[in-house]
Amino acid sequence: MKQLPSLDELRDWLAQNPGSGVREIARAFGIKGPMRRELRPLTDALADEGLLPRRRANARDMGRLPPVAVLEITGPDDAGDLFATPVEARLEGMTPRILVVTGPRDGALGAGDRVLARLQEVRAPDHDYQARPIRKLGTNPARVLGIFRAGSQGGRITPIDKGADREWIVPAGETGGAQDGELVEAQALGRASMGLPRAKVTDRLGDPGAPKAVSLIAIHQHGIRDHFPDTVVAEADAMTPAGPEGREDLTGLPLMTIDPADARDHDDAIAVLPDDDPGNDGGFVIWVAIADVAHYVRPGSELDREARMRGNSTYFPDRVVPMLPDRLSGDLCSLHEGVDRACMAVRMVIDARGVKLAHRFVRGVMRSRASLTYGQAQAAEDGRHDAQTEPLAAEIGALFAAYRALRAARAQRQPLDLDLPERRIELSEDGRVASVAFRERLDAHRLVEEFMVLANVAAAEELVRRRSPLLFRVHEEPSPEKLDALREVAVASGFTLAKGQVLQTRHLNNLLAQAEGTEFDELINISTLRSMTQAYYAPQNFGHFGLALRAYAHFTSPIRRYADLIVHRALIAAHGWGDDGLARSDTERLEETATLISEAERRSMAAERDTNDRYLAAFLADRIGDELSGRVSGVTRYGLFIKLDETGADGLVPVRSLGDEYFRHDAETQQLVGERSGVVFGLGQRAVVKLAEAEPETGGLVLELLEIEGQAVVRSRARPGRRGAVGRKAGKLRAGKAKAQRKAERKRRG
Repeated sequence: MKQLPSLDELRDWLAQNPGSGVREIARAFGIKGPMRRELRPLTDALADEGLLPRRRANARDMGRLPPVAVLEITGPDDAGDLFATPVEARLEGMTPRILVVTGPRDGALGAGDRVLARLQEVRAPDHDYQARPIRKLGTNPARVLGIFRAGSQGGRITPIDKGADREWIVPAGETGGAQDGELVEAQALGRASMGLPRAKVTDRLGDPGAPKAVSLIAIHQHGIRDHFPDTVVAEADAMTPAGPEGREDLTGLPLMTIDPADARDHDDAIAVLPDDDPGNDGGFVIWVAIADVAHYVRPGSELDREARMRGNSTYFPDRVVPMLPDRLSGDLCSLHEGVDRACMAVRMVIDARGVKLAHRFVRGVMRSRASLTYGQAQAAEDGRHDAQTEPLAAEIGALFAAYRALRAARAQRQPLDLDLPERRIELSEDGRVASVAFRERLDAHRLVEEFMVLANVAAAEELVRRRSPLLFRVHEEPSPEKLDALREVAVASGFTLAKGQVLQTRHLNNLLAQAEGTEFDELINISTLRSMTQAYYAPQNFGHFGLALRAYAHFTSPIRRYADLIVHRALIAAHGWGDDGLARSDTERLEETATLISEAERRSMAAERDTNDRYLAAFLADRIGDELSGRVSGVTRYGLFIKLDETGADGLVPVRSLGDEYFRHDAETQQLVGERSGVVFGLGQRAVVKLAEAEPETGGLVLELLEIEGQAVVRSRARPGRRGAVGRKAGKLRAGKAKAQRKAERKRRG
């Protein structure tokens, strides 16, 4: 029997289809006949929220807005006050003027944004209502990205989004000159009374099969700002290099940058000297110098407003969408070899065990001795010097000596130690996927990471000590529900995860160590990762669980993260280093900024992930029918996700292809269980699949399951009471799990 949608599903659908009514909802969700009566309580609740018009309206209500309504922000007035209009104005002959009163947790709102808000009628000279936002709805008008198909009366758009199952009608005169087969961006129009939703073409993006379209699709689909306004570019172009006035001279330090071979900028430099303090035998002085972006990007400037809206740079295999124009990111704020550059630097003293004893921040001017790649630095450490690293042998040796001390301190601290290999998509000159390889992990990578973590900790500690406002990088511990789910997986695999005590990363590391080298290694790593919360930015300090740190802030990448720029400004203000420090406007909207840039980070991650999916689907498109190996990486009620060994791509095995019985989804243990056969499909199981479909336009892969845990998958109808080999193995797994639970219970009772 078809199930009714939930209230959240209906709210999300209405956010994407403004102006729709009960009839459109019923049609969209396939609700017919008697079920429409069951839908009524849900639509009444939506009407109470102002998301749907009521079935009837009394005459006395026609001149007044409901207490809760959907509003569209029209923008601030000259005084900076934010105003809005109701999406479904019930007043005849006039549009009420609504003042939007936001709080610190409401996030940034701009013209065109839609919010669900509570309304209060007021008697004011310039507005009729005050509104307090409840939550921000999906952006509107809805954006559509898809393939245009020309017709006799306009055309249609087939969305490229995964899972989109409907087309959009483009009326004649709204095609924007698009040609058949072009990739286009469109804007939703008001719905017709019958049929498909309508849209108008707003941007033509060209051939969807061209390599450049892969990242362009993600950029447009996720709303990544990829074009700098003329005013922003002009402001950046007018910049001149910062002078040495008021800065500490650091040009004598052996600072150098270590970056990937294809790095587009160099925003951090490092150096290590032996500590000459006789009381710190075997200790080191570590310098980390970061480009002084705050000197160029001032609070309230056009550059600042644009950077804040972008939140961060976004990285794709074929391009970077930077937070700052190239004049800054690639020039004035890039620590090029042999060039004097303004910087913010921290001097940190550690002992022989890697424990930080002291730190001091300075605003200085530096000159990089060399721009090395990770491979060069690692080769030098391994005794294989080239012409560039030979003169720096002692300096590079000091870097690695300090790293070994920090590694010892890390082992004591025990941050979360997940082992999940990363893959790198290599592109050919024409922009197509040439290969997919494991991303190399060298000690040189870990060295730079440890130095950056130490500098970020010092920044947080410094600003906390000075009681300065700042943005912390927050990573909270897993929820009890996610921990229980992880514990279920651990017990079913024959391992233990401590219960009844304050969770620490060492407990999770102990679980990972138990699984290391076993058949459950990847399962436990994946399950542990899935139990983690997502990190975010906040003005309050809730600690960083994953790194096992009490206070953490991002200081080391202000070229590509706005949070780091805020921390730099806070350090400038706290030390009295100039008039370009944390402004009052920065402080007043820290909550709003934290929300804004956390959301921007999630958008970038989604765009990067979708781009990789499309590249991988294109890479595999000519291998339809091939047998591939992998491991179950996700379990949902509609199927299994298999991560392929060769490419790291995730493909879907639809549940309907697993057999002609009903499969029950156990969300806690992340399993699909066949009700008749008892067969169990779960996270981490080894699989052999056949590639059935590869859609480069959406990035979707559809797989057919051939083997699971070395056993062939039989899809014929199972007789009641009979189990196949996989079912028997699953039964043993459950029996083992029950035995382990009974043993733990006996031990608890003592």
